[in-house]
Amino acid sequence: MTPDHYRRLEEAYRTAPCHSTMRPELAVGDGCATVRLEVRPDMFHAMNAVHGSFYFKLLDDAAFFAANSVVTETFVLTVSFNVQFLRPIASGMLIAEGCLRKNGNLLFADSALTDAAGSELARGAGVFARGRHVIPSRAEPWGRG
Repeated sequence: MTPDHYRRLEEAYRTAPCHSTMRPELAVGDGCATVRLEVRPDMFHAMNAVHGSFYFKLLDDAAFFAANSVVTETFVLTVSFNVQFLRPIASGMLIAEGCLRKNGNLLFADSALTDAAGSELARGAGVFARGRHVIPSRAEPWGRG
């Protein structure tokens, strides 16, 4: 794959409407992806730590884009995704790193969520399929490619 493909994926991610308030950062490489998000109090559940839905989102995004890094024309689809929650976090940076494990008719990718010191918070594993939605060029808005 090419750096231009990775930048197109990053731009599509950045401009997705669901990220307008979250503002996560994505970096894509060959068979890998990293998503970073600063912890904020509006992400907390009643026990004052980050809600598991944010763990899921970052783990899925990292694995998804690791898989999509090898598919050039269309977005992949998440078929299934499993999460193991290991420990809570209430401040600092969330860092999800995804790696493509197997590339075939289905793509398999794993991801790990850590804090800035490298302490593991959660792990994820996903199965992805090639989809039909075209990855937009940099000039096209999200979802119109």
